[in-house]
Amino acid sequence: MSWNLDPVSTPPGGVKANRGKPTPGVLGELQAAGEINILILDDDVATCSLIQAALTNKDFTIEMISDPTQVEECLKLQGRYQLILLDYVLPGLEADQVFGWIRDYQPDASIIVITGYPSVDSALSCLRNRTYDYLTKPFQIDQLREIVLRCLKNKGLLRMTDAALREALGTAIRNRRKGLNLTLQELSAKTEVSLGYLSQIELGKNSASIETLYRISLALGVRMGDLFSTIQRG
Repeated sequence: MSWNLDPVSTPPGGVKANRGKPTPGVLGELQAAGEINILILDDDVATCSLIQAALTNKDFTIEMISDPTQVEECLKLQGRYQLILLDYVLPGLEADQVFGWIRDYQPDASIIVITGYPSVDSALSCLRNRTYDYLTKPFQIDQLREIVLRCLKNKGLLRMTDAALREALGTAIRNRRKGLNLTLQELSAKTEVSLGYLSQIELGKNSASIETLYRISLALGVRMGDLFSTIQRG
């Protein structure tokens, strides 16, 4: 059995796929670094649609299942998912059973559990099954987006855009320079890099070559790797 999962069809079992329209607010200064397939498992169609709308982005393929009887078949037959948003209580199914299917059929998928019935037992079950996060209904859309993006970023599936990286690197260099009480002109003399070029780098308007970054790092008394570590921590 094969299901045609495309943006305009609704396959058996209530599964819908949507690549979405570009919505810059979802990813912000991030961009996809690889294929990102997201599956929503919730018997409430309205919740599925809400989550799908909140995450819609041109870089995401989002599928939904609202019929619990189709969950195992979809997990078994469909392609690989990077993220699964799971309603902890699905009629007719035990949560541990669904966790087992995901572990068997989608071993690379991270799981974010969403539940309207939070309890100590369900929280412990999620911990045992190494879910990424546990979100209770009703939830804030911004909170959901933040958790999803953090998860995908930790999996290496999202990275900073080139423009955001240039700006963050420029800021890290400027902060380090000012922390050493160096003027831009003094840094230029130490690195033998033109004042104008350094200014463009600090403003994030120009990319620095590896050689230039090496000179700047030496002048600032910091390793190149530490500059990028500062960006990641930020």
